[in-house]
Amino acid sequence: MNGPASQVEEKGLRMLNEFRAFAMKGNVVDLAVGIIIGAAFGAIVTSLVGDIIMPTIGAVTGGLDFSNYFTPLSKSVTANNLADAKKQGAVLAWGNFLTLMLNFIIIAFVMFVAIRFMNRLKRKNEAAPPPKLTRQEELLTEIRDLLKSPDARGLGPSDTAAGLK
Repeated sequence: MNGPASQVEEKGLRMLNEFRAFAMKGNVVDLAVGIIIGAAFGAIVTSLVGDIIMPTIGAVTGGLDFSNYFTPLSKSVTANNLADAKKQGAVLAWGNFLTLMLNFIIIAFVMFVAIRFMNRLKRKNEAAPPPKLTRQEELLTEIRDLLKSPDARGLGPSDTAAGLK
């Protein structure tokens, strides 16, 4: 029963095992976690902009609602809000674009600050000198190095471990 069907099955199992090994690598799992956290972070920023920043800007500017700012591109558009205007014809929804640009700027700034902070931590770890060895550790290191060197045991350069008597 070593026919073509078993070869296909064998190749399928081999490919499944390779895929499992690939999917379980640290980088792929880290990437998946990053995407999930990024999506959650995007929802938080969207809420921050839509529920806190834009209403505050609207209150300061006299009750302006940027999400409903649009310019009609067709004479048939007569509505006063964006949702109805889109149903009537082509519109340039620049208020919505402004809100999304603000979202992007906030996300980019937060990511910049986070990466800058991580780079600082990394530089501090790299810049820290290795801990100073105690006197006992220095002596033990010297003894180890002496025991490793063939000259310290009275062996010449032509002597090898196999040629010892």
